[in-house]
Amino acid sequence: MKSGKEYRESLRKLRPEVYYLGEKIDSVVDHPAFAPHVNAAALTYDMALAPEFEELLTATSHLTGEKVNRFTHIHHSHDDLVKKVKMLRAIGQQTGSCFQRCVGHDGLNAVYSVTYEIDRKKGTEYHRRFIELLKKVQSEDLMISGAMTDPKGDRRLSPSQQRDPDVYVHVVERKSDGVVVSGAKMHITGAVNSHGHLVMPTAAMKQEDADYAVCFYVPVDTPGVIHIFGRQTNDTRKCQCFLDQGNVDYGMVGGEALIVFDNVFVPWEHVFMCGEYEFAYELVERFATAHRQNYGGCKTGLADALIGATYALAQVQGTDRASHVRDKIVEMVHLAETLYCCSIACSCQGYALPAGSYMADPLLANVTKLNVTRHIYEIARLAHDITGGILATAPSENDWKDPRVGKYVDKYMRGVAEVPAETRIRLIRLLESMTCGTALVESMHGAGSPQAQRIMIERRANLEHKKRLAEKLAKIGEQPLFVC
Repeated sequence: MKSGKEYRESLRKLRPEVYYLGEKIDSVVDHPAFAPHVNAAALTYDMALAPEFEELLTATSHLTGEKVNRFTHIHHSHDDLVKKVKMLRAIGQQTGSCFQRCVGHDGLNAVYSVTYEIDRKKGTEYHRRFIELLKKVQSEDLMISGAMTDPKGDRRLSPSQQRDPDVYVHVVERKSDGVVVSGAKMHITGAVNSHGHLVMPTAAMKQEDADYAVCFYVPVDTPGVIHIFGRQTNDTRKCQCFLDQGNVDYGMVGGEALIVFDNVFVPWEHVFMCGEYEFAYELVERFATAHRQNYGGCKTGLADALIGATYALAQVQGTDRASHVRDKIVEMVHLAETLYCCSIACSCQGYALPAGSYMADPLLANVTKLNVTRHIYEIARLAHDITGGILATAPSENDWKDPRVGKYVDKYMRGVAEVPAETRIRLIRLLESMTCGTALVESMHGAGSPQAQRIMIERRANLEHKKRLAEKLAKIGEQPLFVC
Protein backbone atom coordinates (compact mmCIF):
# COMPACT_ATOMS: atom_id res chain seq x y z
CA MET A 1 0.00 0.00 0.00
CA LYS A 2 1.15 3.52 -0.79
CA SER A 3 1.89 6.26 1.70
CA GLY A 4 0.65 9.79 1.12
CA LYS A 5 4.13 10.78 -0.04
CA GLU A 6 4.27 7.89 -2.51
CA TYR A 7 0.82 8.85 -3.80
CA ARG A 8 2.01 12.39 -4.50
CA GLU A 9 5.13 11.12 -6.25
CA SER A 10 3.05 8.75 -8.39
CA LEU A 11 0.96 11.73 -9.56
CA ARG A 12 4.10 13.66 -10.50
CA LYS A 13 4.99 10.87 -12.93
CA LEU A 14 1.72 11.34 -14.81
CA ARG A 15 1.09 13.94 -17.50
CA PRO A 16 -2.67 14.57 -17.61
CA GLU A 17 -4.01 17.46 -19.68
CA VAL A 18 -5.50 19.81 -17.06
CA TYR A 19 -6.84 23.37 -17.41
CA TYR A 20 -7.81 25.85 -14.69
CA LEU A 21 -8.83 29.49 -15.19
CA GLY A 22 -7.66 29.32 -18.79
CA GLU A 23 -4.21 28.01 -17.85
CA LYS A 24 -2.72 24.62 -18.65
CA ILE A 25 -1.41 23.08 -15.42
CA ASP A 26 1.92 21.27 -15.38
CA SER A 27 1.65 19.58 -11.98
CA VAL A 28 -1.52 19.24 -9.90
CA VAL A 29 0.58 18.24 -6.90
CA ASP A 30 2.53 21.48 -6.88
CA HIS A 31 -0.19 23.97 -7.81
CA PRO A 32 -1.93 25.74 -4.87
CA ALA A 33 -5.38 25.36 -6.45
CA PHE A 34 -5.11 21.56 -6.32
CA ALA A 35 -2.88 21.01 -3.28
CA PRO A 36 -5.76 20.76 -0.73
CA HIS A 37 -7.51 18.07 -2.78
CA VAL A 38 -4.26 16.15 -3.18
CA ASN A 39 -3.66 16.45 0.58
CA ALA A 40 -7.12 15.10 1.43
CA ALA A 41 -6.67 12.10 -0.87
CA ALA A 42 -3.13 11.55 0.46
CA LEU A 43 -4.54 11.22 3.97
CA THR A 44 -6.52 8.14 2.87
CA TYR A 45 -3.15 6.52 2.15
CA ASP A 46 -1.44 7.62 5.36
CA MET A 47 -4.36 6.66 7.61
CA ALA A 48 -4.34 3.15 6.16
CA LEU A 49 -0.76 2.78 7.43
CA ALA A 50 -1.55 4.17 10.90
CA PRO A 51 -2.18 1.46 13.55
CA GLU A 52 -5.19 3.28 15.05
CA PHE A 53 -7.01 3.32 11.69
CA GLU A 54 -5.72 0.08 10.15
CA GLU A 55 -8.83 -1.98 10.91
CA LEU A 56 -11.11 0.50 9.14
CA LEU A 57 -8.90 1.53 6.22
CA THR A 58 -7.53 -1.86 5.19
CA ALA A 59 -9.03 -5.15 4.09
CA THR A 60 -7.92 -8.52 2.75
CA SER A 61 -8.25 -8.88 -1.02
CA HIS A 62 -10.50 -11.78 -2.02
CA LEU A 63 -8.41 -12.07 -5.19
CA THR A 64 -4.89 -12.25 -3.79
CA GLY A 65 -5.20 -12.64 -0.02
CA GLU A 66 -3.03 -9.55 0.39
CA LYS A 67 -3.78 -6.61 2.67
CA VAL A 68 -5.09 -3.72 0.57
CA ASN A 69 -6.40 -0.22 1.10
CA ARG A 70 -10.16 -0.53 1.68
CA PHE A 71 -10.78 1.97 -1.12
CA THR A 72 -9.68 -0.76 -3.57
CA HIS A 73 -11.64 -3.56 -1.87
CA ILE A 74 -14.78 -5.39 -3.04
CA HIS A 75 -17.35 -5.76 -0.25
CA HIS A 76 -18.04 -9.38 0.68
CA SER A 77 -19.98 -9.06 3.93
CA HIS A 78 -22.14 -6.83 6.09
CA ASP A 79 -18.99 -6.13 8.08
CA ASP A 80 -17.31 -4.71 4.96
CA LEU A 81 -20.27 -2.40 4.35
CA VAL A 82 -20.35 -1.18 7.96
CA LYS A 83 -16.57 -0.65 8.12
CA LYS A 84 -16.78 1.39 4.94
CA VAL A 85 -19.21 3.82 6.61
CA LYS A 86 -17.10 4.00 9.78
CA MET A 87 -14.00 4.59 7.66
CA LEU A 88 -15.64 7.49 5.83
CA ARG A 89 -16.70 9.12 9.09
CA ALA A 90 -13.20 8.76 10.53
CA ILE A 91 -11.55 10.34 7.47
CA GLY A 92 -14.17 13.10 7.33
CA GLN A 93 -13.36 14.01 10.92
CA GLN A 94 -9.70 14.39 9.99
CA THR A 95 -10.15 16.35 6.75
CA GLY A 96 -13.33 18.40 7.24
CA SER A 97 -13.62 18.05 3.48
CA CYS A 98 -14.19 15.56 0.66
CA PHE A 99 -11.37 13.02 0.33
CA GLN A 100 -12.55 11.85 -3.09
CA ARG A 101 -11.74 8.15 -3.20
CA CYS A 102 -15.25 6.87 -2.38
CA VAL A 103 -16.63 7.52 -5.88
CA GLY A 104 -14.13 5.26 -7.60
CA HIS A 105 -14.50 2.69 -4.83
CA ASP A 106 -18.24 2.56 -5.43
CA GLY A 107 -17.64 2.30 -9.17
CA LEU A 108 -15.32 -0.66 -8.69
CA ASN A 109 -17.96 -2.49 -6.65
CA ALA A 110 -20.77 -1.73 -9.09
CA VAL A 111 -18.83 -2.77 -12.20
CA TYR A 112 -17.52 -5.91 -10.47
CA SER A 113 -21.02 -7.26 -9.85
CA VAL A 114 -22.61 -6.16 -13.13
CA THR A 115 -19.85 -7.52 -15.39
CA TYR A 116 -20.28 -10.90 -13.70
CA GLU A 117 -23.96 -10.90 -14.63
CA ILE A 118 -23.36 -9.70 -18.19
CA ASP A 119 -20.88 -12.52 -18.74
CA ARG A 120 -23.25 -15.10 -17.28
CA LYS A 121 -26.04 -14.03 -19.63
CA LYS A 122 -24.10 -12.99 -22.75
CA GLY A 123 -21.00 -15.19 -22.66
CA THR A 124 -18.71 -12.14 -22.73
CA GLU A 125 -15.35 -11.72 -20.97
CA TYR A 126 -15.94 -8.40 -19.20
CA HIS A 127 -15.66 -9.78 -15.68
CA ARG A 128 -12.35 -11.48 -16.36
CA ARG A 129 -11.00 -8.25 -17.85
CA PHE A 130 -12.26 -6.27 -14.89
CA ILE A 131 -10.63 -8.61 -12.39
CA GLU A 132 -7.27 -8.02 -14.09
CA LEU A 133 -7.76 -4.25 -13.74
CA LEU A 134 -8.85 -4.69 -10.12
CA LYS A 135 -5.69 -6.64 -9.32
CA LYS A 136 -3.64 -3.77 -10.72
CA VAL A 137 -5.67 -1.18 -8.76
CA GLN A 138 -5.13 -3.15 -5.56
CA SER A 139 -1.46 -3.98 -6.05
CA GLU A 140 -0.54 -0.41 -7.02
CA ASP A 141 -3.04 1.21 -4.61
CA LEU A 142 -4.45 3.37 -7.39
CA MET A 143 -6.95 6.18 -6.88
CA ILE A 144 -9.74 5.77 -9.43
CA SER A 145 -12.40 8.36 -10.21
CA GLY A 146 -15.96 7.20 -10.76
CA ALA A 147 -17.04 9.01 -13.92
CA MET A 148 -20.79 8.58 -14.36
CA THR A 149 -22.61 11.91 -14.90
CA ASP A 150 -22.91 13.08 -18.53
CA PRO A 151 -23.74 16.67 -19.58
CA LYS A 152 -27.09 15.24 -20.86
CA GLY A 153 -27.95 18.11 -23.22
CA ASP A 154 -31.73 18.37 -23.69
CA ARG A 155 -33.13 16.45 -20.72
CA ARG A 156 -36.33 15.70 -22.66
CA LEU A 157 -34.43 13.49 -25.10
CA SER A 158 -32.73 10.14 -24.78
CA PRO A 159 -29.00 9.83 -25.61
CA SER A 160 -29.62 8.69 -29.20
CA GLN A 161 -32.10 11.54 -29.82
CA GLN A 162 -29.72 14.37 -28.93
CA ARG A 163 -28.72 16.83 -31.65
CA ASP A 164 -25.13 16.66 -30.40
CA PRO A 165 -24.25 13.00 -29.77
CA ASP A 166 -21.31 13.98 -27.55
CA VAL A 167 -23.50 15.17 -24.66
CA TYR A 168 -23.43 11.50 -23.65
CA VAL A 169 -20.24 9.41 -23.81
CA HIS A 170 -20.56 6.93 -26.65
CA VAL A 171 -18.66 4.57 -28.92
CA VAL A 172 -17.84 6.15 -32.27
CA GLU A 173 -15.77 3.29 -33.70
CA ARG A 174 -15.13 -0.37 -32.94
CA LYS A 175 -11.72 -1.75 -33.93
CA SER A 176 -10.06 -5.13 -33.69
CA ASP A 177 -7.99 -3.99 -30.71
CA GLY A 178 -10.44 -1.66 -28.96
CA VAL A 179 -12.98 1.14 -29.26
CA VAL A 180 -12.90 4.89 -29.84
CA VAL A 181 -15.12 6.93 -27.52
CA SER A 182 -16.27 10.54 -27.54
CA GLY A 183 -18.21 12.76 -25.13
CA ALA A 184 -17.75 14.12 -21.64
CA LYS A 185 -18.38 13.49 -17.95
CA MET A 186 -19.20 16.35 -15.56
CA HIS A 187 -18.78 17.12 -11.85
CA ILE A 188 -16.25 14.30 -11.47
CA THR A 189 -14.80 14.32 -7.98
CA GLY A 190 -11.03 13.98 -7.64
CA ALA A 191 -10.62 13.76 -11.40
CA VAL A 192 -7.38 15.72 -11.76
CA ASN A 193 -5.56 13.94 -8.92
CA SER A 194 -6.66 10.39 -9.74
CA HIS A 195 -4.56 7.80 -11.54
CA GLY A 196 -7.38 6.82 -13.88
CA HIS A 197 -11.08 7.08 -14.67
CA LEU A 198 -13.67 4.32 -14.47
CA VAL A 199 -16.33 5.53 -16.92
CA MET A 200 -19.90 4.25 -16.57
CA PRO A 201 -23.24 4.96 -18.29
CA THR A 202 -25.38 7.54 -16.53
CA ALA A 203 -28.94 6.33 -17.17
CA ALA A 204 -31.14 3.45 -18.27
CA MET A 205 -30.75 2.74 -21.98
CA LYS A 206 -32.93 1.38 -24.80
CA GLN A 207 -31.78 -0.61 -27.82
CA GLU A 208 -31.38 2.54 -29.90
CA ASP A 209 -29.00 3.86 -27.22
CA ALA A 210 -26.70 0.85 -27.39
CA ASP A 211 -23.64 2.89 -28.44
CA TYR A 212 -24.04 4.87 -25.21
CA ALA A 213 -24.10 1.76 -23.02
CA VAL A 214 -20.34 1.74 -22.54
CA CYS A 215 -18.13 1.21 -19.51
CA PHE A 216 -14.33 1.43 -19.61
CA TYR A 217 -11.16 2.48 -17.81
CA VAL A 218 -8.54 4.97 -18.99
CA PRO A 219 -5.43 6.36 -17.27
CA VAL A 220 -5.70 10.12 -16.66
CA ASP A 221 -2.96 10.93 -19.17
CA THR A 222 -4.46 8.97 -22.06
CA PRO A 223 -4.28 11.03 -25.30
CA GLY A 224 -7.53 12.86 -25.93
CA VAL A 225 -8.59 12.94 -22.26
CA ILE A 226 -8.88 16.61 -21.21
CA HIS A 227 -9.66 17.86 -17.70
CA ILE A 228 -11.23 21.29 -17.10
CA PHE A 229 -11.20 22.07 -13.39
CA GLY A 230 -14.36 23.62 -11.93
CA ARG A 231 -14.67 26.85 -9.96
CA GLN A 232 -15.38 26.71 -6.24
CA THR A 233 -16.56 29.37 -3.83
CA ASN A 234 -13.59 31.52 -2.75
CA ASP A 235 -11.23 29.23 -4.68
CA THR A 236 -8.69 31.97 -5.44
CA ARG A 237 -8.03 32.28 -1.71
CA LYS A 238 -5.99 29.09 -2.06
CA CYS A 239 -3.49 31.15 -4.04
CA GLN A 240 -3.59 34.16 -1.70
CA CYS A 241 -4.02 34.53 2.06
CA PHE A 242 -3.31 31.69 4.47
CA LEU A 243 -5.81 32.57 7.19
CA ASP A 244 -8.68 33.37 4.82
CA GLN A 245 -8.69 29.85 3.36
CA GLY A 246 -10.37 28.38 6.42
CA ASN A 247 -9.49 24.71 5.89
CA VAL A 248 -5.93 25.33 4.68
CA ASP A 249 -4.72 21.75 4.35
CA TYR A 250 -7.78 20.08 2.85
CA GLY A 251 -9.88 22.75 1.13
CA MET A 252 -13.66 22.76 0.75
CA VAL A 253 -14.90 19.90 -1.42
CA GLY A 254 -13.64 17.30 -3.86
CA GLY A 255 -12.04 19.21 -6.72
CA GLU A 256 -14.64 18.41 -9.36
CA ALA A 257 -13.81 18.63 -13.05
CA LEU A 258 -15.28 18.33 -16.52
CA ILE A 259 -13.61 15.41 -18.33
CA VAL A 260 -13.65 15.55 -22.13
CA PHE A 261 -13.08 12.41 -24.20
CA ASP A 262 -11.99 13.65 -27.63
CA ASN A 263 -11.97 10.48 -29.76
CA VAL A 264 -10.13 8.49 -27.11
CA PHE A 265 -8.90 4.99 -27.91
CA VAL A 266 -9.62 2.33 -25.26
CA PRO A 267 -8.13 -1.17 -25.68
CA TRP A 268 -10.55 -4.08 -25.31
CA GLU A 269 -8.92 -5.24 -22.06
CA HIS A 270 -10.19 -2.02 -20.45
CA VAL A 271 -13.73 -2.22 -21.88
CA PHE A 272 -16.34 -3.70 -19.50
CA MET A 273 -19.61 -2.96 -21.32
CA CYS A 274 -20.09 -2.19 -24.98
CA GLY A 275 -23.66 -2.19 -26.24
CA GLU A 276 -25.29 -4.27 -23.50
CA TYR A 277 -27.91 -1.56 -22.98
CA GLU A 278 -30.20 -3.75 -20.85
CA PHE A 279 -27.58 -3.74 -18.06
CA ALA A 280 -27.04 0.03 -17.99
CA TYR A 281 -29.79 0.69 -15.46
CA GLU A 282 -28.52 -2.05 -13.15
CA LEU A 283 -25.06 -0.53 -13.19
CA VAL A 284 -26.43 2.95 -12.48
CA GLU A 285 -28.57 1.70 -9.58
CA ARG A 286 -25.77 -0.28 -7.97
CA PHE A 287 -23.34 2.59 -8.21
CA ALA A 288 -25.94 5.04 -6.90
CA THR A 289 -26.83 2.75 -4.01
CA ALA A 290 -23.20 2.34 -3.01
CA HIS A 291 -22.53 6.05 -3.26
CA ARG A 292 -25.67 7.14 -1.42
CA GLN A 293 -24.82 4.68 1.34
CA ASN A 294 -21.71 6.79 2.01
CA TYR A 295 -23.29 10.09 2.86
CA GLY A 296 -24.28 9.34 6.44
CA GLY A 297 -20.64 8.40 7.00
CA CYS A 298 -18.53 11.07 5.30
CA LYS A 299 -21.00 13.91 5.92
CA THR A 300 -21.29 12.93 9.60
CA GLY A 301 -17.51 13.08 9.87
CA LEU A 302 -17.56 16.57 8.39
CA ALA A 303 -20.45 17.49 10.69
CA ASP A 304 -18.41 16.37 13.69
CA ALA A 305 -15.72 18.89 12.74
CA LEU A 306 -18.33 21.55 11.97
CA ILE A 307 -20.10 21.06 15.30
CA GLY A 308 -16.76 21.25 17.07
CA ALA A 309 -15.92 24.51 15.31
CA THR A 310 -19.33 25.97 16.18
CA TYR A 311 -18.98 24.98 19.83
CA ALA A 312 -15.44 26.37 20.03
CA LEU A 313 -16.54 29.64 18.43
CA ALA A 314 -19.43 29.96 20.89
CA GLN A 315 -16.89 29.67 23.70
CA VAL A 316 -14.64 32.30 22.09
CA GLN A 317 -17.60 34.66 21.68
CA GLY A 318 -18.93 34.03 25.19
CA THR A 319 -22.26 32.54 24.07
CA ASP A 320 -21.62 28.88 24.89
CA ARG A 321 -23.59 28.99 28.17
CA ALA A 322 -26.72 30.45 26.63
CA SER A 323 -29.47 27.83 26.77
CA HIS A 324 -30.63 28.44 23.19
CA VAL A 325 -27.08 28.01 21.87
CA ARG A 326 -26.61 24.74 23.75
CA ASP A 327 -29.96 23.54 22.48
CA LYS A 328 -29.01 24.34 18.88
CA ILE A 329 -25.73 22.46 19.23
CA VAL A 330 -27.63 19.46 20.61
CA GLU A 331 -29.91 19.65 17.56
CA MET A 332 -26.85 19.65 15.28
CA VAL A 333 -25.60 16.51 16.99
CA HIS A 334 -29.04 14.89 16.75
CA LEU A 335 -29.25 15.54 13.01
CA ALA A 336 -25.71 14.28 12.37
CA GLU A 337 -26.23 11.06 14.31
CA THR A 338 -29.53 10.50 12.50
CA LEU A 339 -27.63 10.50 9.22
CA TYR A 340 -25.07 8.09 10.65
CA CYS A 341 -27.87 5.75 11.76
CA CYS A 342 -29.20 5.70 8.20
CA SER A 343 -25.85 4.69 6.70
CA ILE A 344 -25.29 1.99 9.29
CA ALA A 345 -28.83 0.68 8.77
CA CYS A 346 -28.57 0.38 4.97
CA SER A 347 -25.23 -1.38 5.44
CA CYS A 348 -26.60 -3.89 7.96
CA GLN A 349 -29.58 -4.54 5.68
CA GLY A 350 -27.33 -5.21 2.68
CA TYR A 351 -27.26 -8.46 0.78
CA ALA A 352 -25.13 -10.67 -1.46
CA LEU A 353 -25.25 -10.36 -5.24
CA PRO A 354 -24.71 -13.22 -7.73
CA ALA A 355 -21.02 -12.29 -8.02
CA GLY A 356 -20.59 -12.85 -4.27
CA SER A 357 -20.08 -9.17 -3.52
CA TYR A 358 -22.36 -7.28 -1.15
CA MET A 359 -24.63 -4.31 -1.83
CA ALA A 360 -26.26 -1.96 0.68
CA ASP A 361 -30.05 -1.90 0.89
CA PRO A 362 -31.14 0.39 -1.99
CA LEU A 363 -34.23 1.81 -0.30
CA LEU A 364 -32.42 2.75 2.90
CA ALA A 365 -29.39 4.05 1.00
CA ASN A 366 -31.63 6.45 -0.92
CA VAL A 367 -33.35 7.51 2.30
CA THR A 368 -29.88 8.22 3.71
CA LYS A 369 -28.95 10.53 0.85
CA LEU A 370 -32.33 12.27 0.77
CA ASN A 371 -31.95 13.04 4.48
CA VAL A 372 -28.51 14.50 3.78
CA THR A 373 -30.01 17.01 1.35
CA ARG A 374 -32.01 18.40 4.28
CA HIS A 375 -30.10 17.74 7.49
CA ILE A 376 -26.72 19.06 6.35
CA TYR A 377 -28.37 22.33 5.34
CA GLU A 378 -30.06 22.55 8.73
CA ILE A 379 -26.79 21.83 10.52
CA ALA A 380 -25.15 24.61 8.48
CA ARG A 381 -28.08 26.96 9.20
CA LEU A 382 -27.68 26.39 12.94
CA ALA A 383 -23.93 26.99 12.66
CA HIS A 384 -24.67 30.30 10.89
CA ASP A 385 -27.20 31.21 13.58
CA ILE A 386 -24.73 30.63 16.40
CA THR A 387 -21.77 32.25 14.62
CA GLY A 388 -23.55 35.48 13.69
CA GLY A 389 -23.23 37.86 10.76
CA ILE A 390 -19.47 38.11 11.24
CA LEU A 391 -19.32 34.88 9.22
CA ALA A 392 -19.97 36.93 6.09
CA THR A 393 -18.27 40.21 6.97
CA ALA A 394 -14.97 39.44 8.73
CA PRO A 395 -11.98 41.52 7.51
CA SER A 396 -9.25 39.79 5.55
CA GLU A 397 -5.94 38.46 6.79
CA ASN A 398 -4.17 41.29 4.94
CA ASP A 399 -6.18 43.86 6.87
CA TRP A 400 -5.39 42.11 10.13
CA LYS A 401 -1.67 42.28 9.29
CA ASP A 402 -1.76 45.83 7.94
CA PRO A 403 0.46 48.26 9.93
CA ARG A 404 -2.20 50.97 9.90
CA VAL A 405 -5.55 49.15 10.49
CA GLY A 406 -4.37 45.79 11.79
CA LYS A 407 -4.58 46.88 15.41
CA TYR A 408 -8.26 47.78 14.95
CA VAL A 409 -9.06 44.45 13.34
CA ASP A 410 -7.32 42.67 16.19
CA LYS A 411 -9.10 44.79 18.80
CA TYR A 412 -12.62 44.49 17.44
CA MET A 413 -12.45 40.88 16.27
CA ARG A 414 -11.74 39.77 19.82
CA GLY A 415 -14.55 38.14 21.77
CA VAL A 416 -13.67 36.78 25.20
CA ALA A 417 -10.79 38.95 26.40
CA GLU A 418 -8.45 36.06 27.19
CA VAL A 419 -8.70 34.56 23.69
CA PRO A 420 -6.67 36.05 20.79
CA ALA A 421 -8.60 37.57 17.90
CA GLU A 422 -6.70 35.24 15.59
CA THR A 423 -8.43 32.23 17.17
CA ARG A 424 -11.84 33.67 16.42
CA ILE A 425 -10.84 34.57 12.86
CA ARG A 426 -9.52 31.05 12.19
CA LEU A 427 -12.74 29.44 13.44
CA ILE A 428 -14.90 31.84 11.43
CA ARG A 429 -12.98 31.07 8.23
CA LEU A 430 -13.22 27.32 8.87
CA LEU A 431 -16.98 27.59 9.32
CA GLU A 432 -17.23 29.76 6.21
CA SER A 433 -15.32 27.26 4.07
CA MET A 434 -17.49 24.37 5.28
CA THR A 435 -20.92 26.00 5.04
CA CYS A 436 -21.00 28.99 2.69
CA GLY A 437 -20.81 27.66 -0.81
CA THR A 438 -19.71 24.70 -2.89
CA ALA A 439 -19.73 22.20 -0.01
CA LEU A 440 -23.46 22.62 0.55
CA VAL A 441 -24.26 22.26 -3.15
CA GLU A 442 -22.37 18.96 -3.11
CA SER A 443 -24.54 17.78 -0.21
CA MET A 444 -27.59 18.47 -2.34
CA HIS A 445 -26.49 17.12 -5.74
CA GLY A 446 -23.61 14.73 -5.02
CA ALA A 447 -24.67 11.11 -5.77
CA GLY A 448 -27.72 12.50 -7.55
CA SER A 449 -30.22 15.26 -6.85
CA PRO A 450 -33.09 14.76 -4.35
CA GLN A 451 -35.53 13.84 -7.12
CA ALA A 452 -33.28 10.93 -8.12
CA GLN A 453 -33.56 9.57 -4.59
CA ARG A 454 -37.33 10.09 -4.56
CA ILE A 455 -37.69 8.13 -7.80
CA MET A 456 -35.66 5.26 -6.37
CA ILE A 457 -37.58 5.33 -3.08
CA GLU A 458 -40.88 5.09 -4.97
CA ARG A 459 -39.59 2.15 -7.01
CA ARG A 460 -38.45 0.35 -3.86
CA ALA A 461 -41.35 1.33 -1.58
CA ASN A 462 -43.47 -1.77 -2.37
CA LEU A 463 -46.66 0.25 -2.13
CA GLU A 464 -48.87 -2.64 -3.24
CA HIS A 465 -47.63 -4.70 -0.28
CA LYS A 466 -48.33 -1.81 2.08
CA LYS A 467 -51.81 -1.48 0.57
CA ARG A 468 -52.49 -5.16 1.19
CA LEU A 469 -51.46 -4.74 4.83
CA ALA A 470 -54.00 -1.95 5.21
CA GLU A 471 -56.72 -3.92 3.40
CA LYS A 472 -56.12 -6.87 5.69
CA LEU A 473 -56.43 -4.73 8.80
CA ALA A 474 -59.54 -3.01 7.44
CA LYS A 475 -60.92 -6.40 6.34
CA ILE A 476 -61.60 -5.08 2.83
CA GLY A 477 -63.72 -7.58 0.90
CA GLU A 478 -64.66 -9.67 3.95
CA GLN A 479 -68.18 -10.18 5.22
CA PRO A 480 -68.82 -8.72 8.69
CA LEU A 481 -68.93 -11.30 11.47
CA PHE A 482 -71.85 -9.54 13.12
CA VAL A 483 -74.04 -6.54 12.61
CA CYS A 484 -74.63 -4.02 15.39
